[in-house]
Amino acid sequence: MDNKKLSLLLTACATFLLFGLFGSVLYANHILTAKSRELSKLKAQSQVADELQISLKKNKADIVKYAELNKIAKSVVPQDKNQAQTVTEIVKIANDSGFAKPTSITFPSSTLGGTAGAKNSSGGLTQVTPVKGIPGVYLLPITITQDTNSAIRYSQFITFLNKLENNQRTAQVSSVSITPDPKNPTNISFNLSVNVYIKP
Repeated sequence: MDNKKLSLLLTACATFLLFGLFGSVLYANHILTAKSRELSKLKAQSQVADELQISLKKNKADIVKYAELNKIAKSVVPQDKNQAQTVTEIVKIANDSGFAKPTSITFPSSTLGGTAGAKNSSGGLTQVTPVKGIPGVYLLPITITQDTNSAIRYSQFITFLNKLENNQRTAQVSSVSITPDPKNPTNISFNLSVNVYIKP
């Protein structure tokens, strides 16, 4: 083999090796780019998982932290319209105010057991009306009466009123009607309209 042929052969081998090296570099670069993208994606997923875990820990801590507040909120805004309990509380407030009990405690008439086709704006709840602007909270009106035959002292009435508005069933007096006893003006009879709020 002469020098010229050997030179051509070596040049061809060098060119082939150069193209092979270039191709290998391109292939390796492609693999590294794909792996880099995959690694970035896994890091992002790991970061999201870490953030979710931190958020979950915080939420668990908040549940423990606000458990007492939730308990208070449930007692302040009852979850049912337990009329027996409401009557018992009103009678207790009357006792604490210095008189036996109101002459009558009445609730709105119920449509429970009415016609099957009757519809209610309170989603099936009877005797209550939805409170505007507070979804899920309903108003149950109650009328409390003390007649002239069982008149009480005005000071007892004021105490009763204060205790009624500050009890844990969130009562709000919406109207008051007082009638003094003609024979003894320090004694009165009254008619109260009270709103109790519930969140079933």
